[in-house]
Amino acid sequence: MGKLANKTAVVTGASSGIGAAISKVLASEGANVVLAARRVDKLREAEQEINRNGSGKALAVQADISKRADAENVIKQADEAFGSVDILVNNAGQMLTGTVQSGKVDEWEQMIDVNIKGVLYGINAVLPSMIERSSGHIINIASVSGLEVTKMSTVYSATKFAVRAISTGLEKELARTGVRVTNISPGMVDTRLSGGFGDRKKLEADDIANAVVYALTQPGYVNVNEITVRPV
Repeated sequence: MGKLANKTAVVTGASSGIGAAISKVLASEGANVVLAARRVDKLREAEQEINRNGSGKALAVQADISKRADAENVIKQADEAFGSVDILVNNAGQMLTGTVQSGKVDEWEQMIDVNIKGVLYGINAVLPSMIERSSGHIINIASVSGLEVTKMSTVYSATKFAVRAISTGLEKELARTGVRVTNISPGMVDTRLSGGFGDRKKLEADDIANAVVYALTQPGYVNVNEITVRPV
């Protein structure tokens, strides 16, 4: 029996990359996983693979988590399919033009809507039940760009600084409630988002998935607040 047997997890941005890797690893540890993303074809592929190979079951729910109603529907579908949500992994993210000088306001708004509002909408939908049960774990996938800013990443870094701030503040809000919060900041990971960054060594998506499992499987009295994962 896996370390996460009888748990239910929701993973956003689960159609590819880090989100897909997290979903597969959680299912391999016995969790039932609700996969949320906009690209329904890729979601179905991930759902079928998990149901074919995982210890836990998977359910694909098409959603744009920058929309509050969609975020709430994902949690509703998870509750109806598997019972209460034990784990929320806020992984969905947008990395677009990051400079202020570019003047690409539409791209800034996309990053703010997905990277910040999407995180808050998911937390808002799942938190009351977790507090009521005195149990649950929220994992926010931030970025090393939330620790360091380059001249090309100003706006993107601002959104990831915000994710870290939300994680830090929420952990304090939820002290002694039984609900844990972990912020994970990956370095450059070999996914479609990193395609334009040359030949530098990159992490694998599974490296981040393994960090998620590490945080989730600590004893109940241990809250792993922050993990930074960088390539050597």
